[in-house]
Parts: sequence; structure tokens; C-alpha cells
Amino acid sequence: MDVPPSPPSSKISQRRLEIEAKKQKLEELRRQRRDRLRDKQRPPSEASSSGPPPSTKDINDLISQLVPSKGADSGDLTPLSVPGTPSLGQTANLGPSALSNSGSGRASRQSDFIGLGLSLPPTANAGTDHVIDRVMTPRIQPDLIDVSRELFELPQRERVVYNKEVQTAGVEMGTLTEEAEEDQERIQRERDAEAERLALENDIEAESIQLEKEIEEEIKELTEEERATILVLPEFLEFVEHSSKILQRALNDNYDYIRDYTVDTESGGDDSEGRRVKRVCEFWDERYVKNRSITDVDWSPKYPELSVASYNKNPAALNEPDGIVAVWNLHMLERPEFVFHSQSDVLSVTFSPFHANLVFGGTYSGQILLWDTRSKHLPVLKTPLSAAGHTHPVYAMQMVGTQNAHNLISSSTDGMVCSWLVDMLAQPQETLELVHAGHSKTGEVAITTMDFPDNETTTFWVGTEEGNVYQAHRYDRAGSKAGLNQYDVYKGHSGPVMGLHFHPLTGPIDFSDLFLTCSVDWTVKLWRAKSLAKSSNTPHSISPIYSFDEADDYVYDVKWHPEHPALFGMVDGSGKFDLWNLNVDTEVPVVSTPVGSGRAINKMKWDGKEGRRVALGGSDGRLYVYDIGDMAIPRDGEWNELQKTVVGMVGGGGQTNGVLETDASKPATR
Repeated sequence: MDVPPSPPSSKISQRRLEIEAKKQKLEELRRQRRDRLRDKQRPPSEASSSGPPPSTKDINDLISQLVPSKGADSGDLTPLSVPGTPSLGQTANLGPSALSNSGSGRASRQSDFIGLGLSLPPTANAGTDHVIDRVMTPRIQPDLIDVSRELFELPQRERVVYNKEVQTAGVEMGTLTEEAEEDQERIQRERDAEAERLALENDIEAESIQLEKEIEEEIKELTEEERATILVLPEFLEFVEHSSKILQRALNDNYDYIRDYTVDTESGGDDSEGRRVKRVCEFWDERYVKNRSITDVDWSPKYPELSVASYNKNPAALNEPDGIVAVWNLHMLERPEFVFHSQSDVLSVTFSPFHANLVFGGTYSGQILLWDTRSKHLPVLKTPLSAAGHTHPVYAMQMVGTQNAHNLISSSTDGMVCSWLVDMLAQPQETLELVHAGHSKTGEVAITTMDFPDNETTTFWVGTEEGNVYQAHRYDRAGSKAGLNQYDVYKGHSGPVMGLHFHPLTGPIDFSDLFLTCSVDWTVKLWRAKSLAKSSNTPHSISPIYSFDEADDYVYDVKWHPEHPALFGMVDGSGKFDLWNLNVDTEVPVVSTPVGSGRAINKMKWDGKEGRRVALGGSDGRLYVYDIGDMAIPRDGEWNELQKTVVGMVGGGGQTNGVLETDASKPATR
């Protein structure tokens, strides 16, 4: 069934942006309107220098100064006598001709009186022209009629009439005219802005309604079948997987956001602080690792928070892959970051030290698998099941070389050692079969563990099921042929060797010829590797220089600390993690910690940075991460103390079949 097309989000987003722009413009218009209203409400002291036009009181004061008035107690008005102009009394004695001649003047004066609010008596006519005097009765207050310039025409003075048509002359008239024009323009601008605002509001409202209708039409309700189709789409599943990982990482952050830094939480604590092993986290996912055991662990060389663990098959789940590899993140505890599948049990696993995205695995069927974290669950490359490679279980493998020239070295229980190029697993680049002529039934050497010393790419040591450790060479060199050194046999264990690890090349003194082994005989042995220049031509047994016999069960793995020269860890079948410091005590571990539920711990691995954390893989399928605290930090004199300790262990010389070998106790110095 076709999935309904998604709404055109780009078009809708563009419409919304346009509406938002219009809303911003509308808000700007409203702000300008508020500013104008605020300016109008300012007090007179904050007004502009031009000021408002003169008020009526100012005009009355000006008139009072120009025209003096009589006392306020006399209610009548005596007009001023102007030469050439008859008075009101003389006007009554004028004849008809005079009246007719001065009719226009009287009419104008009468209109002037009416304009000032005064009541004039009736005009004398032919029958009543003998009346001499008339009484004028003012109809308004005296202070409003004391304006002589309105009563008589004064030719020698300029008539000043304050009405709508006449304004003050000179500068005052120009100022008032400019202010009136500015007021008109301001009013017009306000009207235009208000009209624009109203139009914009209507436009925004109409567009918003139209947009909502379009969105409702485009976003339709999905049917159950359409929902089911979307939920199984690879794109949808990938999105949910990626997003949920981000959320889980954030939720698993153990930072204390409400921590009070004013309180010393460390005061009054245990005196053994710094000498304890603290559990950091525990990785477990019932969906993937239920009923499985961890067979190997490793840390990412680039991302210190990532660790990887390999698992065997789940006998209760026939439909699940036989082997899996899980990459765990310290910031996401509930589920693995990546899960890789295999058609056979994965017995060994390692991150590529030169490619952060590549993970190699050795399987029970003998195949070498390569997974890429950028790809899916299945391997991107794998070796063929043929006689050209491994046909037996691969319990050990290691990457050797440099960034530009490196190989993956793998070994199987039939004595086959193969060298692989990372980008070509179709066939091994080199093959080396380790055989021993002294074996009675078969010449094969069943390899269970393998390790290369630091800065060594051709010579390596292997531990076998018979309990012996052998030296082997990839090429012919220094008078030694390629293959197994049959003459130098490191004998000391009475059971299969489960772990072998060389001392890291760190510090001022070179202890890289020391290596540790562990076995199912409940012991850990300390050995000194024999120099290649002193290889024997006859069978020669080499004994360990020291044995640690404090384990309570099979010892499944042992590892030197990457930074501290005298520190190493071991795990056993009783579920204990023991931490040894040879400079402190060689009889008992400095810390012994029970891990988990008491099930066996199969593998351990220090992180590659500072060695503060260690990953422990249990037979119950749980991956534990522990922090050893300050014990991981070596002091300046640790290397010299370890040199004295090693010399004291052998009593001044190494013992080989009862014969003292004086060179065995001399640590090489760089």
C-alpha cells in the first residue's frame, strides 16, 4: 500500500514566515501609534519650543493694554470720539440725508456691535428722528466688551480682528501657519497608518485562517493499515533507533545537578578511600544477551566510553543468531549502542586500533568477521570456510603494526596462525602452522591464547591446552626458522593456559620481557621471556620466576596495568576480581572484590587511556565496569621498586631445572 504523501512542509513554512513578517510590521505600527499617544500626553514643560497657539486669555490681555476701559462700576460704555466721526448722540440729530449717507456706516457698526454681543437701540426713522439719546444695554460681561477697536473704525490704526480668516502678522502668523500644516500632515499620517494597520490585521487574519484550512486538508487521518505500513519502514525504524539513543544517553547522565559544593562530602570518610574498587556500571539487555556468556571484551581506542563484548549462543533461542557482538556505551546502560550478528559463536573480539568504526571477531567455526558501526548487523567482510584459513575455533587474535602497515594475526586450536589484511579477508596474506615433533599423538599445538610484546611484530608467544607456553616466529630471523621454537618450552602450569599478557613498555625501565599467564590450575605465573639471541638448540625447559597461588577457582584471565608497572589484575571462576601490587605485597592481592552474583568472570580488559577502569565479562552475560581510583596512578619510584622486587623473587637469579641463569634477573633498561 502506498504511503500518503507528507505535507509540503517547505511551502507551509514559507507561508508561516510571511505571516510572521506581517505580524512584526503590524506590531511596529502599533508601537508607533503608542509613541504618538504618549507624546500627546506629555506635560507642557516637555513640549516643543514652538508651543501651542495663543489662548483667548492672552488675546484679551493684549486688547486691554491697547484700549483702556472705564471703571467697572459704571455699567454704560462711552465710546471714544474720533475726529471726523459722529458720536452716537450726534447720529440721532442727523437728517434723512445724513442718515442715508451714513447708512452703510451704521449698518457696519451695528453688525460690529452684534458681533461683540451688544444690543443697539432701534435706528431712527422719519417718524422718530427727533429722539436724541438711546441707551445701550450690554448683553455680556463688561470684561468681554471692552474692545474699542471693534466699535469704531480707526483709519490711523490697523484693525486687528481675531477670527478664522485673520491670524497674527509677521513671524507669529508664519509659525501658526506652519504648525497648522504640520498638524494636518500629522493627522493625515495617523489616519494612513491606522488604515494600513487595519488592512494588515485583516490580511493576516484571513491568511491565517486560509493556512489552517490548508494544513487540515493536507494532514489527513491515517488508517490502521497505513500506520502499520509506516511503522515497519526502514527509515522510520532508523529514526526511532537514533533518537531514542540520544534520549537514553541524556537520561543516564549521573551528574548530580543539585550538589552542594559548600559541603565537604569526603571528610570523615573511610581511610581506605583510594584503595577500593568501585563499580561504575553494569551492562545487560535481556533481549540480546539472555542465556549467553561473555567470551571476550575490549575497549575502543578512540572513544573511551565505548566497550565491546562477544557472546556465545543462546541454547534456548533457536531463531536467534548463534553469536553476537555488542558495543556498549557508558552513557546508555539499558541497551547496547550496536549489535552485530554471527552465524557461529564469537570467541574473540577486538577493536581496530587504526579504524574507530571496525570491529573484528573470531568465531567457533574458524571464520574471521569484520563489522562496521556505520553498517547494519551483518558483517561487511568475512573469511571463507576453507582450508586456506581457519577451520577450528579462533580463541586469540591481535592487531600488529602501524597505521600505514598493519595486519590482523589470528590463531586457532589446530595450531594455525594466519595474517590478514584488513580490507581483504578472502584469503590470508600469510599462514603459519605450529607443530611440535615431540607430541606423541599429533604434532598440532592447540593454541588457546596469544600475545605479542610491545614494539614486536614477528615474534610472539602462545599458550596451549597442554599447559605449556611456546615462542614462535612469523619469519626466519636471527638464525631461527619461522614457526614454533620447539626447544624452549615454558613449563609451569598443569592445565590449559587461559590467559597470557606481556608487560607494557612504559616508564623509565623496560620490563617488556616479563609476562603473566593464568591457567585452570588456579595459579598465575610470572615469566621472563628468553632473548632471541640465546635460543637453545636442544630441548630446554624454562620455569616461572614466581607463582601466585591465592585463587579459589579457575583463573580465566590476567592483565598487566597499562600505566602502573607493578599492578596487574586477575579474574577467576568464583566471580572475584583480584588486584595485585607487587611493590606492596607478593603473597596476597591488595584488593579482592566479588563481582556480580558470584558467577565466573571469563575476561577482563583495562581501558587504554589511564587504566582507571576495567571491563569484566561474566559467564552470566553481564559486562561490569569497575574503577580502581588512585591505585592506577604510579609514583615516581615504582619502576625501581619493581626492579628490586623481581630480583628478590628469583633470589638473585632465575631457576631453570635447578640451574641458575644469572641473566634472567636483570631487567633491560632503555
